[in-house]
Amino acid sequence: MGAFHAYDIRGIWKEDFDESTVYKVGYFLPKLLGADKVLVGRDCRESSPAIHEALLKGITDSGADVYDIGLSTTPLVYFGTAFYGFKASVQITASHNPAEYNGLKVSRENALPVGLDTGLGQIKQWIDEGKPTPEAERKGQVFDKDARQDYLAFLRRYMSDLTGLSLAFDLSNGMASLFAKDLFGNAPAYIYDEMDGRFPNHEPNPLVPKNVEALKALVRKTGADVGVIYDGDADRVMFVDENAEFVSPDLMIALLGHYFAGERKEFGTVIQDIRSSKAVGEYLEPMGYKMYTWKVGRANAAHRLREIDGLFGGELAGHYYFKDFFYSDSGLLASILALGVIASFKKKGVPFSKIIAGIARYKNSGEINFRLEDKDGAMDAVRDYFISQETPLKQMDFDGYRVEFKDWWFNIRKSNTEPYLRFICEASSDELLEEKIRITSEILQTKFGATR
Repeated sequence: MGAFHAYDIRGIWKEDFDESTVYKVGYFLPKLLGADKVLVGRDCRESSPAIHEALLKGITDSGADVYDIGLSTTPLVYFGTAFYGFKASVQITASHNPAEYNGLKVSRENALPVGLDTGLGQIKQWIDEGKPTPEAERKGQVFDKDARQDYLAFLRRYMSDLTGLSLAFDLSNGMASLFAKDLFGNAPAYIYDEMDGRFPNHEPNPLVPKNVEALKALVRKTGADVGVIYDGDADRVMFVDENAEFVSPDLMIALLGHYFAGERKEFGTVIQDIRSSKAVGEYLEPMGYKMYTWKVGRANAAHRLREIDGLFGGELAGHYYFKDFFYSDSGLLASILALGVIASFKKKGVPFSKIIAGIARYKNSGEINFRLEDKDGAMDAVRDYFISQETPLKQMDFDGYRVEFKDWWFNIRKSNTEPYLRFICEASSDELLEEKIRITSEILQTKFGATR
């Protein structure tokens, strides 16, 4: 049962989970969520058809009906769940993971995420206990569901005039290929724009620098004003500026503030994850926004944005959440809004890189992974050392630790699925940043045998 994680079910197909696991998830899901019909979509991975078959058999054997939207982005399933009023949905995907992975992203009514603590743990327990799966007296039926046109109509409401922008897209051979050309047309330069679940050109994870190299080359070749890259299931998006420089995804939260402040004259609470740059709040708060910092991951962010009635928000990993989108994340919607802002600035003679230069104020390490076993002890040791040296201005302890000082801050947190500590640090100068990284590395390597 190694495929059950904090936010979803995911792992290497036939190693971490198989048809039997998928069937039981499908069987128990309607009972868990009180649903008599389940919306289902899938990505283009080679294992998705087999998973799809097992999932549908489990759901229908339980007596519930399936509404099958076929090949789908994950945000399309979120949209369909809320827009059509489903109490349960499943997207078959492993998102940004390599081709041998697959998984299930489960949502409940209003597209709220179902994680280990909000339902998947109960299904895992039923499976572990060997809870029986007798076929219901009335077997469920499978209906085809066309959600494409409604979703496109929804997204087009947010489109602005982008004709002044030269655009380059890397669709990562993933699910963004379903919609990108319908939304942005054929004028932009596209690469890897055919769905291929083997991901032959690069893994569908834009956070890994080597996976963005082809987009950078395309931006240089075409002289594009901006490059856009989606992950495998199109719930995340990241950007490259006109100089082919990768833009840290958390800074795009600040850029998106211009859409709501300018286009909508709308202000409210903006959510960011605990790893986000201080520059995001320093940029948005003078515009009239209130910042709210919370845990990493959709299962946390989508719930909390709804609870606080936030307007929008985002994460360092390239997820962007919108009240308008049922408090969920959509890579396509985020790119539509961001490109509208970039186009507006270009008309004033301000290129994308200058917008970002006006936001970024600090030197940032990016996330650094340390492999070790005693993650709790190591987190405490790093925190205790630094607060013994300098009085912190602020401390947060809800997702690892974030400790802020006058000229720098750090976040250290546990991976949910791997024996890693993830460390990120931001400082007012390169010298200070390097010093803090060096000290942290020495503590973790000397006392805990960590490797990078």
